[in-house]
Amino acid sequence: MHRLLLLGCLWLLAAPPGSSIFQRPTGTPAPLRLQYLLEPLHPTVHTQRGATATLPCVLRALPHNYRVKWSKVEPSNYRENIIIITNGLFHKNYGPLSPRVRLRHSHRYDASLTITDVALEDEGRYRCQLVNGLEDESISLTLHLEGVVFPYQPSNGRYKFNYHEAKRACEQQDSRLATYQQLYKAWTEGLDWCNAGWILDGTVHYPIINSREPCGGRLLLPGVRTYGARDKQKDRFDAFCFTSALQGRVYFIRGHLNFKEAGQACRNHGAAMAKVGQLYSAWKFSQLDRCDGGWLADGSVRYPITTPRERCGGLPDPGVRSFGFPSKEMRTYGTYCFQG
Repeated sequence: MHRLLLLGCLWLLAAPPGSSIFQRPTGTPAPLRLQYLLEPLHPTVHTQRGATATLPCVLRALPHNYRVKWSKVEPSNYRENIIIITNGLFHKNYGPLSPRVRLRHSHRYDASLTITDVALEDEGRYRCQLVNGLEDESISLTLHLEGVVFPYQPSNGRYKFNYHEAKRACEQQDSRLATYQQLYKAWTEGLDWCNAGWILDGTVHYPIINSREPCGGRLLLPGVRTYGARDKQKDRFDAFCFTSALQGRVYFIRGHLNFKEAGQACRNHGAAMAKVGQLYSAWKFSQLDRCDGGWLADGSVRYPITTPRERCGGLPDPGVRSFGFPSKEMRTYGTYCFQG
């Protein structure tokens, strides 16, 4: 045994520089080395809704008869949708992003993609592919929107949405169904919610910080717990929505108003009743902090707290508090308005 170990050590010492005893199995292709495209220095680009963002794609050399194709992988169906194709001289735009995308072209090697007026649905993974016969190569980049995830359920209670209804409900509240990455990040930042909800890829999850009996039991570890993929037509859950920065402002009008009067009060100021996503956005990005419950466009009553205090609900963490969906005839609350 000692003789074998000694021989093994001698072999390692005698091995030529750069060789390895951990050789790739025969027949396994080596990772493709980029010949023309530069590897991006930062593969994730951070932005907010309404901003202009550029996804870098730069060539180190210009091959003959090449094309560059930009596409986006959609998390809801994993399809890759073409955005723009260029041969360096001419380009053509495709799909719903078409009016808001262009090539940066700061120099002749630059094929970077610029997206103006970034929308919630623009978040995701993009691919810049050099199409050059047998030498095709590509790089992947991620566009990440800074934002906030919030759970949402309708006025008639929990677990009422199928997938398509959940998707529509988020869109009606100035948001969209969250991705798993967005939900996971929200959990790391403190989102703790016992009700399961749909996310964009058609799976169902719920994030737990404090393990407790009604939420799977005390023995289960904290985490984003999953029900996996569910039937998008038949199964019913809540929704996890995602929103980003506002192009406008949310403000409060004090009063003892019913729902109808609240809507009129906002219109008198040239505004509209705020949606739930708009209130969350104002809380997250503008640090809106008020102890006053106010009507929102969906008929719920909520108020945003950035500095927790005893007389404002008594909860120790910041958040948007909810009084649920009281009778629309109650003349008890002010209203939150949105002016774009």
